[in-house]
Amino acid sequence: MRLLSSALITLLALTKLSFASSSSVLVVLDPSLDREDYSIFFGGLEERGYNLTFRAPKDASPAITDYGVPNYDHVILFAPDTKSYAQDITPQSLVGLLSENTNLLIALSPKQTPLTSLAAEFSLILPPPETPLISHHPARSEPPTTIPVTVSSSPILTPGIPPVWYTGASHALGSTPMLVPILRAPAESFAADPTSDADSDALVTASEKGGEGLWAGSQMSLVTGFQTNVNSRVVFAGGVKMFSDEYARKELPSGELPGNALFVADVAAWVFQEKMKLRIDAVDHHRVGESGAPEMYTTSDEIVYTAHISAYDSETSTWKPYSGIDDLQLEFTMLDPHIRTSLPAVPGSPGTYQVQFRAPDRHGVFKFVLNWKRKGYSYLESSTTVPVVPPRHDQYPRFLSAAWPYYAGAISTSVGFFLFSALWLAGDVKGERKKGSKAE
Repeated sequence: MRLLSSALITLLALTKLSFASSSSVLVVLDPSLDREDYSIFFGGLEERGYNLTFRAPKDASPAITDYGVPNYDHVILFAPDTKSYAQDITPQSLVGLLSENTNLLIALSPKQTPLTSLAAEFSLILPPPETPLISHHPARSEPPTTIPVTVSSSPILTPGIPPVWYTGASHALGSTPMLVPILRAPAESFAADPTSDADSDALVTASEKGGEGLWAGSQMSLVTGFQTNVNSRVVFAGGVKMFSDEYARKELPSGELPGNALFVADVAAWVFQEKMKLRIDAVDHHRVGESGAPEMYTTSDEIVYTAHISAYDSETSTWKPYSGIDDLQLEFTMLDPHIRTSLPAVPGSPGTYQVQFRAPDRHGVFKFVLNWKRKGYSYLESSTTVPVVPPRHDQYPRFLSAAWPYYAGAISTSVGFFLFSALWLAGDVKGERKKGSKAE
């Protein structure tokens, strides 16, 4: 029964994204690691259509880049204990790969390596060397550095993943909003020397006081993603053993099978741009009652703005309209936002978001700005510049309804003046005639 359950979980992990488009992946594997020990993970990638190329950290070929151009779509670095690499693998070159939209999956370790300094570039704060994650709960026969970790819910992961086995380092997270926590450390865990964890009580006490507890509790992360401004992705895992076949098949203390196979498949799907990948297909704007975008708008015009958004479907390798965003906003800015309004999805029109608003009573060069950034999802950014001008001389209204009291006052004064003048002049003529008749 257990073998059948293990086979089902492994099959689900392998077929979860089996229709992904073919992409090239360079796997930098430490010579101390046997490729066959990670056959479930690597086999799952190949089942999903990836072309894997393996090399050792010190090998000069195949090269990651040629003349600054990446040769691979994705790079996996499973060399956590390696302290020297070939010339094409440096922290600077790996950061440059992200600028070229190459995604990275990196396994760290408690040891001090060049990858430690790379993690610091992404606002990850690692504990002192040789201090792996330790936990004595729950009670188990495994050493305290081999920990079953509960998987929290995340849009990146499949719901209901069982706990996963973990061995490796932990890290604290910096303040950058580009970090995407994927797996948190257990609340009762801490980072310490595994040969002598006598200072564990002091660490736990400090954690409660907010001091040295930086290395204790669920505030630490074990697997963390990072998404750059160009939407390339990198994932740092604190240990490589969680990707192994051993941990994928090792029973949990409760007797059930772990979720390692499904967890690492979900992580790879996210970092390789198979999940939560969005894009803006097109934007358009026009006046109400028109269909084309004008060269310029006039103050107080009624404007309709429309955005078309799609999401990547890895099962069919196509882009499909996506209406799942409920907090999209549009800004109409000139230096500062003059109008900020929600951009809701149009019912019955998948992938279409539309809003109508009135242009502000101020002329200048404005921008339609879309800037949607949420953890784990591709960033959506769009900016369209349009001028807003005051009305022309023949566009002003001839009469204003609000000014009718002034109009009435001016007209009545004029009419009264003419009546008074006419009566006064007429009265003078009649008086002169009466005086003349008496004199005669």
